[in-house]
Amino acid sequence: MGLTSKQTGVFKGMAAAMLTSILVIVYAMSVDPFNLAQNSQASQRLSILGLSLILPTLFLIASIGRLAKFRFFSPEDIDGSGLTAGTNEARVLQSLLQNTLEQLVIAIGVYSAWCLLMPSAWLSAVPLCSLLFAIGRVLFFKGYNQGAAARAFGFALTFYSTVVMFLVLIGYQLAQWFS
Repeated sequence: MGLTSKQTGVFKGMAAAMLTSILVIVYAMSVDPFNLAQNSQASQRLSILGLSLILPTLFLIASIGRLAKFRFFSPEDIDGSGLTAGTNEARVLQSLLQNTLEQLVIAIGVYSAWCLLMPSAWLSAVPLCSLLFAIGRVLFFKGYNQGAAARAFGFALTFYSTVVMFLVLIGYQLAQWFS
């Protein structure tokens, strides 16, 4: 059974995002572009975490703000989704908000674990993945109304940058535990 053109478009976007995520994380781990190797103290690691959460959190704030602004100026939506069926635009904005919240929750957990548990020479992965998160959200938001293929790269860049970090984290921790 062959893939539809939409499925092919989504697959290409996801594959490109996965490759981008892997390359950026490998680069961060091998080059340490922000020279964070000497940041071994917990307070330094927490500072890196805090700074790295600013961009992802900004996208959640922006998502909430976009929906709130839209609802305020929409007589059909001003009462909120709990009391109305919502217009198509409100449902789209709610979907963007929901997806951003889900992505942020995953990122907070992974970024936190990475900052606390991984070698300090690999800490540059966190701010770089924060940047990938932001780029991914912009592309996801811009492509959302054009369909699955148009938003696939943005969604996957946000998601896979965090998932690849998580897999490296688990692999590293298992290797440490068994050695």
